[in-house]
Amino acid sequence: MRAHTDRVADEAQLLALFGPTGVGKTDVAIAVAKRIRARGGRPVAVSADALQVYEGLEILTGVPDKAQRARLEHRLVSFRPIDARFSVAEYGQLAHAEIDALLGAGAAVIVVGGTGLYLRAALAELTLRPPPPEGVREHWQAELLARGPQALHAELARAAPWAAETIDPRDRHRIVRALELHDQGALTPPPKASQLWTSEMRRPTRLVGLVCEREELYARIDRRVDAMIAAGAVEEVRRADAAGASQTARVALGFQELLSGDIEAMKRRTRNYARRQLTWMRKLPAVEIVDMTGRTAESVAEQLLR
Repeated sequence: MRAHTDRVADEAQLLALFGPTGVGKTDVAIAVAKRIRARGGRPVAVSADALQVYEGLEILTGVPDKAQRARLEHRLVSFRPIDARFSVAEYGQLAHAEIDALLGAGAAVIVVGGTGLYLRAALAELTLRPPPPEGVREHWQAELLARGPQALHAELARAAPWAAETIDPRDRHRIVRALELHDQGALTPPPKASQLWTSEMRRPTRLVGLVCEREELYARIDRRVDAMIAAGAVEEVRRADAAGASQTARVALGFQELLSGDIEAMKRRTRNYARRQLTWMRKLPAVEIVDMTGRTAESVAEQLLR
């Protein structure tokens, strides 16, 4: 159910912006916020990103910088210690509390994210499995580093072929999570009607998917990685590693690649991840697709609030 953006001054709104890394979600959110503010509203962004929660990985995970956050307040970023574990179940509880409190206070909420599961956890009521017991994730993360995602995917295929069929052999996070659940005896076939792909939302929400022509998106990703390097991402990752970054923090795009100094590998992995984000987006019900190709964030914001 879509919220009507022409009544921002009169009632709270919930707009969700989803899209692949590098497509320009933050810029669009800030441009939308400027127009909401001009109409008398109070815009606040809530991050739906699995890794932006960590304090000390702001450059690598693309947390809005100080200037951007001065133009649009962002919640649920940079609040978790780098050595702490974090789960989507924990995030869902926090996101629901933030969104409900903001809407109750009359704010116009903009949920911004590139992690599909976290987006759904913020917007819907999901039945989420608890995190694995201590040591299980660490074991599989170590196996991932030692053997690579394809080898672990092959192991998953032997243990639970139906699960492996639904997971890309390069999707490190989902492979590790499936193996964790298998170890706990909790890896079961999903129900026919998955909660992830229903149109049910906790609140009336306008869901917008930002896309971009592939060559332009890849060029944006490469420029984004280069900008991260110039801003000190390598040094940031080294500090996080020395501080004992948790296994969940270490799955951040580029963490392992920058530790080994392989910037091109980080770019390749980021492009692969962007493709998976676009695949996820195509499954989202009631999503409104907006093409960013050759356009400014301001023109997209104008279209959204026209």
